[in-house]
Amino acid sequence: MEETIEPLSRIFLEFGPIRIYWYGVIIGIGVLLGYLLAARESVKRGMPKETFADLLLYAIPISIISARIYYVIFRWDQFADDPIRVFYIWEGGIAIHGALIGGVLTAYFFTKKHNLSFWQLADVAAPSILLGQAIGRWGNFMNQEVYGGPVTREFLEGLLLPEFIINQMYIDGTYYHPTFLYESLWSLVGVFLLLYLRRLNLRQGEIFFTYVIWYSVGRFVIEGIRLDYLLIGGVLKTAQVISVVLIVGAVILWIYRRKQGNTPRYHDPALPPKQQAKGRSKKKKK
Repeated sequence: MEETIEPLSRIFLEFGPIRIYWYGVIIGIGVLLGYLLAARESVKRGMPKETFADLLLYAIPISIISARIYYVIFRWDQFADDPIRVFYIWEGGIAIHGALIGGVLTAYFFTKKHNLSFWQLADVAAPSILLGQAIGRWGNFMNQEVYGGPVTREFLEGLLLPEFIINQMYIDGTYYHPTFLYESLWSLVGVFLLLYLRRLNLRQGEIFFTYVIWYSVGRFVIEGIRLDYLLIGGVLKTAQVISVVLIVGAVILWIYRRKQGNTPRYHDPALPPKQQAKGRSKKKKK
């Protein structure tokens, strides 16, 4: 006899025709906590107090749009017969890699406009991004998405998971790997790693590179378990290909910037890039 387990409600609040979903609430909490963490650190690094508040005004909408575009590109077959559904974002369908691309590009142009160091801002933001991702995956949990292959209830109980997680992983008569949880925990451990690296006063950019490598390694492995994924050419898992590209790119940039020998330290004042360059040239002359 098949078990009957009711999933948790996706709806947080409902006012007549207006519904507020847990997914949006959880994403919002992740953004808020990430912002508070970054804002506090940015002040310590000598950046203007409103830096991250101003950045998020642009980064949030652009990241949502780019996340949707990324998803649509790799799932165009879902929209080809009815293209207007591309705009029905409330039906689901966004990708974290698309959001990251939009967010990083926004941050790059933002730092150029405000004459800030992109790499130092990226270092400050890195733990916050990973914290937001760790929290955001629980939105996927509420939606019963981002899960892996089928498993037994005994397997899930063996992971010492609480009952509410085990029950939520019961989908259409089958239990599945809670890959949302694997990625959330991996990201959370990464947050503590990045916060520790701040103390070591690495060169600017290296905390951000560590974030890229850490997240990409975890995502590559976990993507191998997931059942809901995007494909390139109907064969390669998009997230795994992007993860490899990001890891290689981060390592190359890390080595290149180290060989330059004049990259400022993370704890150096948040001077505009041109002033940093002048400071480095003076040191060389001495």
